[in-house]
Amino acid sequence: MGERGRGGAAPADRPTGATPAAAGPRADRVGGPARLIGVDLARLLALLAMMATHLVSVANDDGTPSAVGWWFSGRASALFAVLAGVSLALLSGRTRPARGRAWARAAAGLLARALVVGAVGLVLGGLDSGIAVILVNYAVLFVLGALLVPLGARVLLGLALVWVVLGPVLLQVLRPLLPERGSASPSLDSLAEPGHLLAELLVTGYYPVVAWLAYLLLGMGIGRLDLARLRTEVLAAAAVGGVVVAALVTSVAHGLMRLPVVLDALGTSAPLGQGGEVTPPAEMLRLLVDTGMFGQTPTDGSWAWLLVLAPHASTPPDLAATMASSVAVLAACLLLERGARAAGAPLARALAVLSGAGAATLSGYTLHVVLTTGTGTGAGAQAWAQQALLLVVLGAALVLAGLRGPLEAVAARLAAAARRLVPG
Repeated sequence: MGERGRGGAAPADRPTGATPAAAGPRADRVGGPARLIGVDLARLLALLAMMATHLVSVANDDGTPSAVGWWFSGRASALFAVLAGVSLALLSGRTRPARGRAWARAAAGLLARALVVGAVGLVLGGLDSGIAVILVNYAVLFVLGALLVPLGARVLLGLALVWVVLGPVLLQVLRPLLPERGSASPSLDSLAEPGHLLAELLVTGYYPVVAWLAYLLLGMGIGRLDLARLRTEVLAAAAVGGVVVAALVTSVAHGLMRLPVVLDALGTSAPLGQGGEVTPPAEMLRLLVDTGMFGQTPTDGSWAWLLVLAPHASTPPDLAATMASSVAVLAACLLLERGARAAGAPLARALAVLSGAGAATLSGYTLHVVLTTGTGTGAGAQAWAQQALLLVVLGAALVLAGLRGPLEAVAARLAAAARRLVPG
């Protein structure tokens, strides 16, 4: 999730859950049967959680994680990335992956959306918001997603499991070979050094795409499932299982981080304390990493860093735990949607209106960054509440009016134009 010095929001494509044919601005509106309101709700929750980590302190005075830091740090941006993958799958055939000319048309549309998302990200990266804007990284993920469109659910989910380990290993190999990142957020100025920019986006930045591809693969795999028809028992098992796996990974990782052999290995590149100090090395390590590692482990450190669990560590435990929590949140939101629909159209409509900002997260995230510019991160709970209320109200107004968010509308029109350029 985005944190102070970080940011995260997956850009909204065509209304999440819309069928590929539903390209009009009023398609799948308020509580319509074809729309996956639960996905919008999950995106809204991720957006609000990300905003909380920007505006409310993620650490207590003693250096330990605050409640916001403990529950949300590292999870919201991961959830957005997973949901971006879900959206890509929904835009490219749902349960039937687009192939041949259909693949070419879908890829053209996704590349057009990536262009919009990346351009917005570069502009926002030049603002003095204190947020490491993630949108350019998401644009790169969209480009990679266009290449993955023909793959089915089983292949995508299998690749996601493999990439939980392979991605961090590749980072560990590549990072020492590349220059350190120059800034928290890519901006228009970064275009002057395209090689350095590409290295930051893929490997050395706050959100290294080489590792974050695992989130996209997981999301696309989930999106290839028939989410509207999954049995309630399956969704419930996914929600509970996600929590269990996240808790288990966290417990195991923290146990490994207390082992003397691991502490000795990590101590070669981190000040974990000496024998005479009051704070034991294991506790010192937790204080150093619990509030986040800014996308990287030490480049001159031991391979034991791949065992560390911390927000934005880009390690196997970090990826596994946040992927599991993302599955849990999405499954719970889909269950809530199912319950609302079972209770009747009025409740489904109310849930769709409440979740409206989740269908316009590119616009909402942009507004959040602009509002935070000049005020600085860490403004407090009141600032978060004010921004959250504003975004929820604006999102509800868009849904009631049958409109997309302004940036989503631009992306949709460019995507439609790009698809029309593909013959056949």
